[in-house]
Amino acid sequence: MNPIVEFCMSNLANGSQQAFEQLEKDPDLDVIEYGCQSYCTQCATSLYALVNGEIVDADSPEELVRKVYEFIEENPLF
Repeated sequence: MNPIVEFCMSNLANGSQQAFEQLEKDPDLDVIEYGCQSYCTQCATSLYALVNGEIVDADSPEELVRKVYEFIEENPLF
């Protein structure tokens, strides 16, 4: 089972698109794009993704990618 990384369409438009595209290339991740995820305050203030249901946020797409991988490493599924 791969880690699941979920992106909000609005947050993609706010700047996380580059992180989405980079993570989507990783065959060991299931990267999903949704409409609104109802984290509007989070979405308005930072770039973020849900990783296995937990919010991971950052100030830049590069930092978001790094933090997603760090989260996955620190919180294995098994």
